[in-house]
Amino acid sequence: MDKSIHVVVIGGGYAGVLAADRLTQRDDVSVTLVNARPNFVERIRLHQYVGGSDDAVVGYPAVLADGVRLVVGTVTRIDVADRRVTLATGGSIGYDYLIYAVGSGSAEPGVPGAAEFAYPLATLEEAQRLRPVLDAAPATAAVTVVGAGPTGIETAAELAELGRAVTLVCGPVLGPYLHPRGRRSVAGRLASLGVNVLEGGQARVTAVSREAVRLGDCRELPSAVTVWTAGFGVPDLAARSGLSVDALGRLLTDETLTSVDDPRIVAAGDAAAPSGLPLRMSCQSATRIGAHAADTVLRRIAAEQPAPLNLGFFGQCVSLGRGAGIFQFAHRDDTANRFYVGGRPGARLKEFVCRSTLKHLAAEARKPGSLTWVKDGKGVRARSGRP
Repeated sequence: MDKSIHVVVIGGGYAGVLAADRLTQRDDVSVTLVNARPNFVERIRLHQYVGGSDDAVVGYPAVLADGVRLVVGTVTRIDVADRRVTLATGGSIGYDYLIYAVGSGSAEPGVPGAAEFAYPLATLEEAQRLRPVLDAAPATAAVTVVGAGPTGIETAAELAELGRAVTLVCGPVLGPYLHPRGRRSVAGRLASLGVNVLEGGQARVTAVSREAVRLGDCRELPSAVTVWTAGFGVPDLAARSGLSVDALGRLLTDETLTSVDDPRIVAAGDAAAPSGLPLRMSCQSATRIGAHAADTVLRRIAAEQPAPLNLGFFGQCVSLGRGAGIFQFAHRDDTANRFYVGGRPGARLKEFVCRSTLKHLAAEARKPGSLTWVKDGKGVRARSGRP
């Protein structure tokens, strides 16, 4: 059968790869994946890259279906009227359907000195800039990690386990997603590693310099290396292309993940805002949203009505160095409950999740359409309302 229908997927992260693989179910569909890097980045291992225990990179042949064409490049504009994407190199690629899976990154800190003196950690390139700085810093140098979501906690624990003197500046609370019982477990592990955890109303950074950070109560903490993990941002590609976006720039879609502007554009991953209520960042949601985005496109090709997104959640896993971790269980609406697995079993469970995520991608590449997932049990997707 001739491959007469062309789907372009922008972004080769967890959501984009899963979507691209799943689309190969139909013999008449050709798939092009456009990604800025030639390799797949395990974003959930970037803290390990910084700590030197993992390279956080996997070759695309391990996770991408043979029939998917990989174009290494950056899309600078989506021409909705002509159904073409323009590349930074000057070329363009036409499409019949488009999956928008550009992912997320660091937001502008908005704190004096942070852009100049702090090191974000949301992409491989940012991790590659940070690692030699840490390697060059004396072992006793003060390291400050700003932000107490999973990335901040994991980075603080990873570096402290290596013997670094780490301060974690949390803002109002350590691990906002966690249940109080799980939060106490994480706090105990960080304390055992020697991490100085600062939380509360004044535990916010108001300025960063080359050698210190200033807090809301005017304290100054020595900081030879400041790692910035707070904030959330997405590429402005959709907005620059004239598509409707939310306040943070995520593509606005309906509950099938279809753009509110164009039925041939479907979003997946962190850059999607279904009904204005995006889901929490996680590889768990990214793969399943990627799968759903592909299913929406496939149903439209078959002249069928796409189904609304309906995801249930298991919880959140956070590594606490190589020797411990926590798996915080959640209700299917993605609110944490009182149950968790901590310590060394938590570390093993976290590593199992990391390995399983790659296995899911590889399995979908070999047998497209094989990934299934838990529903929330109510016929309505779990909503996080994450900012």
